[in-house]
Amino acid sequence: MTNNYPKYKICVSGAAETGQCGQDAFVIAEELGKEIIRQGAVLVNGATTGFPYWTAKGAKAADGIVVGISPASSEQEHIKKYELPVDYQDLIIYTGFGYSGRNLLLTRAADAVIVGCGRMGTINEFTIAFEDKKPIGILEGDWETDELVKTMIEKSHRAEEIKGKIIFSRDPKELVSKLIELIKKEKGRNNN
Repeated sequence: MTNNYPKYKICVSGAAETGQCGQDAFVIAEELGKEIIRQGAVLVNGATTGFPYWTAKGAKAADGIVVGISPASSEQEHIKKYELPVDYQDLIIYTGFGYSGRNLLLTRAADAVIVGCGRMGTINEFTIAFEDKKPIGILEGDWETDELVKTMIEKSHRAEEIKGKIIFSRDPKELVSKLIELIKKEKGRNNN
């Protein structure tokens, strides 16, 4: 039987500048990108450098589809003004909305969001996903983002609103698998 549903879209949010992420961040990001594809999803990212770039590289190594959402209004602006790459992307959507507008569209374009090693923009994307009550995966690692997110959830006094929709794991395979189960549950699909 043919599956008539579109593929699940998983956004990976992470730092474009990765100095604080630790030595293994790129290896972990690349494995995360491969795992998203292995489990039948499409990778959505910010068409940027750093952690999202390496997830895209991994996704393409696994013959997957990568959709980038750019803050720029054109390819020329994307490359020259924002100094962002175009490789490892199958499609880039140029929003012209800067980083804040891009972050909103990026998270809303996905069925779930994975938060890796990040900085302020990553936290912004997390809070959008939190407000939208999307399934969220927190990739734990040798970085502070996961601890910061735990603290934000704990002190938000709103954790009950999204209870059961946030998953923490150090293992990309486990994280993606559990996120896909949440997406299926949310969409009311059993095996698709």
